[in-house]
Amino acid sequence: MNESNTNFFELVYQVVRLIPRGRVCTYGAIASYLGSKGSARMVGWAMNAAHQYNDIPAHRVVNRKGLLTGKAHFGDPGLMQRLLEGEGIEVSGDQVVDFEERFWDPGKNLQL
Repeated sequence: MNESNTNFFELVYQVVRLIPRGRVCTYGAIASYLGSKGSARMVGWAMNAAHQYNDIPAHRVVNRKGLLTGKAHFGDPGLMQRLLEGEGIEVSGDQVVDFEERFWDPGKNLQL
């Protein structure tokens, strides 16, 4: 991984650490907030690499439709859902129920 990827990943981690308990954010919203609107996939790669850290709530990052597309990267495919449900987020069919109400937008909730 090159230095620019490492720096971008660290910025992603800083944002993800701020997602409140009981809320979710999307790969694209994080990328957009960081000024890299087309880099949602790169945010996904950062989330895949985040599992080596204990303080990054990667389970709170879902795709633009609220789907748990990253669940396979948790080792146990049911772990992401259990972590979300432990925070009071209902999941059905690998999708966050009431996604729009649970969505946390860093562009509206944080100041760069």
